[in-house]
Amino acid sequence: MTPPPADPAAVPDPVVAGAVNLRDVGGLPAGTAVTRHGVLFRSGNLARLDASGTRALAELRLRRIIDLRADDEVVREPSRLDGVDVVTQRVPLFLGSVESFFRDDLSLDDMYRQLVDDSSAGVVEVVRGILADQPVLVHCTVGKDRTGVTVALTLAAAGVDADAVVADYARTEGLLPEYRNRRVVEMLRAMHPEAVHLEDLATRSPAPVMRALLEDVTGRYGSAADYLRAHGLADDELTELRRVLLRRL
Repeated sequence: MTPPPADPAAVPDPVVAGAVNLRDVGGLPAGTAVTRHGVLFRSGNLARLDASGTRALAELRLRRIIDLRADDEVVREPSRLDGVDVVTQRVPLFLGSVESFFRDDLSLDDMYRQLVDDSSAGVVEVVRGILADQPVLVHCTVGKDRTGVTVALTLAAAGVDADAVVADYARTEGLLPEYRNRRVVEMLRAMHPEAVHLEDLATRSPAPVMRALLEDVTGRYGSAADYLRAHGLADDELTELRRVLLRRL
């Protein structure tokens, strides 16, 4: 008998003051298994944590934080981790600057395809970071694109159902504060008044975009696991990824 889909909302998201889009990816169905709670977290940047936020983050007992931002983003908005005893791993994923995607007016589909093609070594490095220590938090600036693609590929490679991977990605759009979206869009629109894809790039995580990406990866490589294999991840590492992330029902 096929188990019913797990409901990730059954366990509330951690409340960490100052952290945007922070959540646990536990509870996602993976055939006859489910992703473990308290193992893999994802979020936007940690630059606006207040004292209560750093305490709440410390209570997650993270052992590793994987920061996907570029050097200039880290300098501009350094993480506030005072009192949080954790290994920080830097894996800048975009080969171009974040600003260049708005300037070039890329669609989300094009940006994600570029990330998959040009940053494959970084994606594998993130997966190895997840294997090295748990609990682990993966984050970028908003937790939407770099984090969204990397976590989606990781979950899919571990065997999480495609619908659940897509739904986890799509949750981001509803977790970004409206005031933040208005402010960011106004600022970017002043810089790029003719951009067609600006609001998608800044605020949206449409399910069809992630579904199309996973289908593209499957079409070109066979599966998300085969994508990681093609770029250096070993079979025993994929086996360990499933062991770390999944719990049999």
